[in-house]
Amino acid sequence: MNWLLVIAGAAVGAPLRYLTDRTVQSRHDTVFPWGTFTVNVVGSLILGLITGAVVAGGMSSNFQLLIGTGLCGALTTYSTFSYETLRLAEDGARFFAAANVVASIVAGLGAAFMGAALAQSLWA
Repeated sequence: MNWLLVIAGAAVGAPLRYLTDRTVQSRHDTVFPWGTFTVNVVGSLILGLITGAVVAGGMSSNFQLLIGTGLCGALTTYSTFSYETLRLAEDGARFFAAANVVASIVAGLGAAFMGAALAQSLWA
């Protein structure tokens, strides 16, 4: 049953990632990968919120499998982040490559911590 929850979440997360990435990126006229940055930060926030809620007893581990592992696992993308960063560096946009690394790590971790803190305040 657990793997069905993960599959169901991923079936929503993967197309959501693609659509969000394309929508966000089409609104920015820059080489910076705003679409990937957005899905990764939003996914980190959701995962932090879900994990914090499960730890606080506010949500079930099945919900964590569905949303945390399935949806967030398919929504976020480390491989695209890595590829886009490498592409920026190879194309001579080293500032944007470095900014992508720093901003993605700081914003992703910050979003996860904020989500967990919000969950703790709601369910503790």
